[in-house]
Amino acid sequence: MYKTLEIERQGGIARLWLNRPKKLNPLSLQTLEELTQAAAELNQDKSLKVVVVSGRGRCFSAGADLAGFPQPGDPEARDAADAGRRMADAIEQIRAITIARIQGWCVGGGLVLAAACDLRVAASDARFSIPEIDLGIPLAWGGIPRLVREIGPALTKELVMTCRPFDAQEALRAGFLNNTAEPDDLDAAVDALAQAIAQRPSFAVQATKRHVDAVTANQVGLSRSWSDADSLLSGLLDPECQEARKRYIQERAKK
Repeated sequence: MYKTLEIERQGGIARLWLNRPKKLNPLSLQTLEELTQAAAELNQDKSLKVVVVSGRGRCFSAGADLAGFPQPGDPEARDAADAGRRMADAIEQIRAITIARIQGWCVGGGLVLAAACDLRVAASDARFSIPEIDLGIPLAWGGIPRLVREIGPALTKELVMTCRPFDAQEALRAGFLNNTAEPDDLDAAVDALAQAIAQRPSFAVQATKRHVDAVTANQVGLSRSWSDADSLLSGLLDPECQEARKRYIQERAKK
């Protein structure tokens, strides 16, 4: 049913895997659409209490697939540019509690995917990066309000504007992560958290999720993210942004 994802179920816990490990689990347009579809499918299973979102292989996600950037002038460009926002909204609206299990690199759109989850646990050697401005585009997909919600406005501005990488310890101190674990212990830590939630009464757990989400929705205004696609397309058209993107891609090709 899915070409870039895999879903596993065991009792009240499901695992949603990004499943293109050789490519470092990029978020192509197809993957974004499949994540949106998978979220809707998981919402049909009323027995689920927890969904663990993971990436196969050595990386959670290398972020948006650069080869699949929407092309200005394409009549489908805006819809494609909006696919990431729809994906993040769909993940956030999963009824069950979502846990991002993060190992290796978590980059750009992959970080937005993790931010859309309720909870996040990372390997102690995980690394994070938001390179969008180096690519000549704003952070889209509802990434700004979600980061403001999780780590505050000042740190969001710094990390997005400077594009500097940061490690799991900084992410934990900032409040983006709930916990870290040694790489060999990551699965055990995630499983322990998932089981602790799954053993609690569903109604009370989900009421807590809805209550917290209602409070933070009023604080950060996720509804404003409908215009992220327009900012993304504008960045693709801006000459200075185009030069920045060209430099970034050339530098990456040398590595």
